[in-house]
Amino acid sequence: MNVSIPTPRIASFLCDKRPATGSRGMVVTNHPLASAAGAQMLLAGGNAIDAAVASLFALTVVEPMMVGVLGGGLSHIRLADGRHVVIDNLSTAPGKATAEMYDCLSDEIGQQRDVRGRENLVGAKAVAVPGALKGWCEALERFGTLPLAEVLQPAIALAARGFTVTPYLTNCITDKAADLALDPDLAALLLPGGEPIQPGARLVQPDYVESLKLIAAEGPQALYGGRLGQALTDYMTAHGGLIDQADLAGYRTQTREPIRGSYRGYEIVGPPPPSSSGVHITQMLNILEGYDIGRLGFGSPDAVHLLAEALKIAFADRAVATADPAFVKVPVARLISKDYAAERRALIEMDRAQSWAAGLSGGESADTTHVTVADADGNVVSATQTINGLFGACVQIPGTGMIANNYMFNFDPHAGRALSIAPGKRVFTSMAPMMALKDGRLAFALGLPGALRIFPSALQAIVNLIDHGMTLQEAVEAPRIWTEGGVLELEEAIPEPVAEGLVARGHKVVRSPRIAGGMNAIAFNEDGTLTGAACWRADGTPVAISGGLARAGARFSI
Repeated sequence: MNVSIPTPRIASFLCDKRPATGSRGMVVTNHPLASAAGAQMLLAGGNAIDAAVASLFALTVVEPMMVGVLGGGLSHIRLADGRHVVIDNLSTAPGKATAEMYDCLSDEIGQQRDVRGRENLVGAKAVAVPGALKGWCEALERFGTLPLAEVLQPAIALAARGFTVTPYLTNCITDKAADLALDPDLAALLLPGGEPIQPGARLVQPDYVESLKLIAAEGPQALYGGRLGQALTDYMTAHGGLIDQADLAGYRTQTREPIRGSYRGYEIVGPPPPSSSGVHITQMLNILEGYDIGRLGFGSPDAVHLLAEALKIAFADRAVATADPAFVKVPVARLISKDYAAERRALIEMDRAQSWAAGLSGGESADTTHVTVADADGNVVSATQTINGLFGACVQIPGTGMIANNYMFNFDPHAGRALSIAPGKRVFTSMAPMMALKDGRLAFALGLPGALRIFPSALQAIVNLIDHGMTLQEAVEAPRIWTEGGVLELEEAIPEPVAEGLVARGHKVVRSPRIAGGMNAIAFNEDGTLTGAACWRADGTPVAISGGLARAGARFSI
């Protein structure tokens, strides 16, 4: 997978973590207990789909700020026979939603989604129709091997006996304490005595235990027509939310064909619209393919400048062209064509940063989670799931332990645009559960949380692996950049002389302690082993499985 000739690195860095290597399976999530839950399924004879779903349910317990059954997301599945399937269980706008439902405050880059009272961010009016539970159960039913009740057992046990709070979780609670304090149930759970629960404390969630048990017994119907759904709609009715029983009954997942692109001999495979990643990662790679990125060196002013210009081009096109394909005709073929990339590339100037408009006619919150799982048979799952913002809408449905999403924030609150609100419209997303193949063989799979910063960060990891010859651990931990056309964010490990060189070209540089979230990835090595890696930006942990059953016919004798 790595290029054979070492390339220079202008931005040097040390990896905080170490990878894991195994031969019989790999589970990488953003919490060690969720990785353990997935590994438990593999060890019990389940496949990668069983393990991924078990990990996701476990994450709803141990990463409650990131993911929940009332959220949504995308699962990119590669089956043992080589087929790729994308299950779209993204949330949808309620039937009562309208393009004018919020009072917009700004149209500036980075502030387009600001509305009066933060109604699209916090509270019942921010909640979109959930798709997570439906999508996870569907993936398990179609491609898994274990029953739902068994896959749920690790999550039920974690919620019942509790788990040790990490500093990362405490920091997240601290960041959202003011909003969490507005909800009595979340305040009691996460702010005991009015202060964030501290690292080392044990967090037990008895109400959520009962909800998980109900799901184990009734399946997704517990939410999409049962008691959990009734609790959700009762809360919506009482607090000005829009979701009703018709929304829940009418919710459907979508199975989609992935986007396929090529880059320097690799096939790059990712999700299609309403996700931005497959289309725009392919677009940006097509643009970058015209330059010798590896020779420029990782973190050099030239390399960073080209990444920034490619990002700005992609965001300009994304704003007018990438949305729910049921509502907006997305010019996929044009966006991912080499010819269109050549047209855009020809306009880039190496010595000057530019403001880009869309080349054809036609924001999210930063808190998500990702799991990457592979089994010994060749099944692989790269799944990104979220309740959108940190702790979603900061609302827990009384008596259920379920935290509601704030997915309505993903829509453009202005009317008349590709990303505007419409009843039943799927939220668009930057989720990037990506895979890459070399000569028809899977090379790596990766993904991460981070909203608008997800697909740009995934792009950089792909470039790190293919152009800069990094190891998997280096690729996920390397310092990142991000821009959507306004300021250019640089992580702190990028040297100051590089930042000064970018300023000289006209970039408005700001420093960021962290761009996007914890990436996790699996590399598929030529000797048949698997390498798993997770980065420093979250509690990510790879769990590798090797060994196996006794040799056929073996028995113990004295």
